[in-house]
Amino acid sequence: MNTILHLGLGSFHRAHQAVYLHELQQTGDRRWALAGGNIRPDMTDTIDALIAQRGAYMLETVTPHNERSYTRISSIQTVVPFDAELSGLVAIGAASTTRIISFTVTEAGYYLDAKYQLDQNFADLRADLAAVRAGEPVCTIYGALTVILRARMAANAGSVTLLNCDNLRHNGERSRGGLLQFIELLGDSALLTWVQANTTSPNAMVDRITPRPTPEVRARVLSATGVDDPAALMGESFIQWVIEDNFIAGRPEWEKVGVEMVKSVQAYEEAKIRLLNATHSCIAWAGTLVGYTFIHEGTLDQVIRRLAYDYVTDDTIPVLLPCPIDLERYRDVVLDRFGNPAIADTNQRVAMDAFSKIPAMIAPTIRDRLARNETISSVSMLPALFLAYLQRWHAGQIPYTYQDQAMDPNAAHAICEAADPVAAFCADSVLWGPLANDERLVSAVRHSFARVDRFIKNHH
Repeated sequence: MNTILHLGLGSFHRAHQAVYLHELQQTGDRRWALAGGNIRPDMTDTIDALIAQRGAYMLETVTPHNERSYTRISSIQTVVPFDAELSGLVAIGAASTTRIISFTVTEAGYYLDAKYQLDQNFADLRADLAAVRAGEPVCTIYGALTVILRARMAANAGSVTLLNCDNLRHNGERSRGGLLQFIELLGDSALLTWVQANTTSPNAMVDRITPRPTPEVRARVLSATGVDDPAALMGESFIQWVIEDNFIAGRPEWEKVGVEMVKSVQAYEEAKIRLLNATHSCIAWAGTLVGYTFIHEGTLDQVIRRLAYDYVTDDTIPVLLPCPIDLERYRDVVLDRFGNPAIADTNQRVAMDAFSKIPAMIAPTIRDRLARNETISSVSMLPALFLAYLQRWHAGQIPYTYQDQAMDPNAAHAICEAADPVAAFCADSVLWGPLANDERLVSAVRHSFARVDRFIKNHH
């Protein structure tokens, strides 16, 4: 039996990667199993429930037409309880039967600057470098992978693939770059050489809307199946996984259950990040500004839907052509998915982490348009919406807790207190990198910010 060790047993992994392996196992192919746990003491109630249920849980799937179905997912055969030394994860990661180590991390959790170099301004990153040197507990993906891979090298356990399952663009290359820089900063040349020779890092694109589980999901699962499952979760019926076929130590035959194994994921990745992720954020920020709680409410609001549609149609699709994907159809499917009331995905979940999402998901389209001497009036509505949202946050008027791992709260408050908030916002190097202070950006965002103000005032 071959093992995939997954770091980050959150909802997305359990509604996506674990589902594909479950479906493969249902065909009779049981050559691979999942083991997983968290590198921080997160979601302890869910982890305890999964341990009690031997890794199995109920997944509710919802179509855009509100058809619900229920599946018991049983591909996670080992759930590792959290311990500060990560000893359970290290033991599995150092076993020769473990052929893939996968992970799901937010964009901000990679600590990369605009040039994809490790940004040592992050306290967690500096702390982990010191912790690895001192043999103390770690809390970042780089610290965890370093500890696991050191143990694997020492055990002579052989090659292993490092597989991202998250939204970072070029995620395999960029996380690999970050990991190699981290090991270099440690001065561990033996491990650096070993990782370069004995691992690969395929790029991958993942997609399935998976809201944070609520008590209502557990209640519906109980009502529909008779199973009371504290680890139950819900996802939309749409699911997609596109992976660069670059595995150094074997892989499951995922293509038998609908995974697209390709030579390059770039076109899929750009479509997902720019047409889906950026649009999602646009709807979450706009919806919050006019009092909506859920993504579907904003998507079904014709004014907000038009903002998202225009961003994709006017400014984004043209810079992605030629493309092997039908981008107009992709746009329409995305908006249909976002309009599904049954998902009840919150603006709170989608609005978070703008200080890493703007540079990763929105700024590239602005850069591409400006490089072609084209207008940015539709795409600039997205940062303008976020600036209006940030001003609400500054005033304590967001009706939920805004979470943003890459945001410096003092710098964000300073933007909002500036005599010219638009200029201060467009000068922020975390958000804009080389585009900061660009007169074309400032002018477009200023115009769009006035449009956002009118949108809020005229909304009924």
